[in-house]
Amino acid sequence: MNSPAVDYDVVIAGGGMVGASLALALSRYSEGRLSVLLVESFPFPKAGSGPVYRPSFDARSTALSYGSRQILESIGVWGSLSEHLTTIEKIHVSDRGHIGSTLMDAHEQGWPALGYVVENAWLGSVLLDALHSAEGVTCLSPASVAAVVQNGDFAQLTLQARDGDTRGARCRLLAVADGAQSGLRDALGIASHTNDYGQSAVIANVTFEKPHDGIAYERFTDAGPLALLPLSDSEERQPRAALVWTLSPAEAESLMAANEAVFLRTLQERFGYRQGRLLRCGERASFPLQLVEAEEQVRPNVVVVGNAAHALHPVAGQGFNLALRDLVRLAQQVAAADVQRIGELPFLRDYVHQQDNDQRATIEFSHQLPNLFAQSNPVFSLGRNLGLLALDVMPGLKQRFVAQAAGLAPGNARGSEKRQRATP
Repeated sequence: MNSPAVDYDVVIAGGGMVGASLALALSRYSEGRLSVLLVESFPFPKAGSGPVYRPSFDARSTALSYGSRQILESIGVWGSLSEHLTTIEKIHVSDRGHIGSTLMDAHEQGWPALGYVVENAWLGSVLLDALHSAEGVTCLSPASVAAVVQNGDFAQLTLQARDGDTRGARCRLLAVADGAQSGLRDALGIASHTNDYGQSAVIANVTFEKPHDGIAYERFTDAGPLALLPLSDSEERQPRAALVWTLSPAEAESLMAANEAVFLRTLQERFGYRQGRLLRCGERASFPLQLVEAEEQVRPNVVVVGNAAHALHPVAGQGFNLALRDLVRLAQQVAAADVQRIGELPFLRDYVHQQDNDQRATIEFSHQLPNLFAQSNPVFSLGRNLGLLALDVMPGLKQRFVAQAAGLAPGNARGSEKRQRATP
């Protein structure tokens, strides 16, 4: 059965964290003036009494920078998010077997935190709950964008529901937000470039003997970097952390197959005893590491965002934070513009130009950091350790480094000041 076509200002293909955040930003910054359709292939939860938190030892998590907090405040979701997240007060960066290390402290920056760790399920629940009251936003799920045809000033879409029902829709701007392996990006003929790092990431939650005290660790080892992000305590009141461990594919496969005792012993050898003994390891997962970049981010009436535009190495935790800065820039420009212009190529190219410095710097930082610490050459080793030591003795250099990692470098997109002040 075919339903009649409907016109929208913006259609967002993909209702994950990026797509939902973009819909909320468009609604808030335009004060509901824009008509937005969010299309997602998985069923959205029905409107209820609020977001639902289901604690789980094995919950996957995302690190949010301090700059991302400001963006999430401006779109009205930080108050709910803050009910279940863990504050990163300090970040300890070290090079295993060498003297170089540095400690970054939120108080040195005059911030309440350097960042935050939130469980993905809670972040998703808060975002989707906020959509129910977002002015101008309509959600369609489970459904997908089955076809796109450019038609003058509009993109003509065919939307297909899971039950086979199809409908037409026109929009001035289609935002492609369906992830790194974006089927819609490929269907549009937008090529992507993949840089395979020849590495795998092993992720799991672990518990320690000693409290983490809000410290996140970036530890560079001879086998690859590992990050430990502070989480809320386990049900047994044991200090918990989210592990992201970069390894060769062979070692990752071996550790995925190892029993818990062998896995914890190997991790303890690589990380050390800063938080005492490792006590427990949860469910492990592994995936290959790649840098994926779309060769075009914009076309007439089309913009590619989030992991569909650039999926980064996870070691620096920058992927979702960069996506938030992209989408807030886009939403602010779209909300301030004549709606008839938002699909025009010069308008969209201006958005990409505005974000180019931030994207290049963040992608290069995420790309080069693991490569730098993977070098075993003594000259490289000396240089990187001197660099870590310099961060500790040169406050100005450290401040610039921390500002970049926090998404607050000069020129980076920020949340709307008016909206931030209006958010309780």
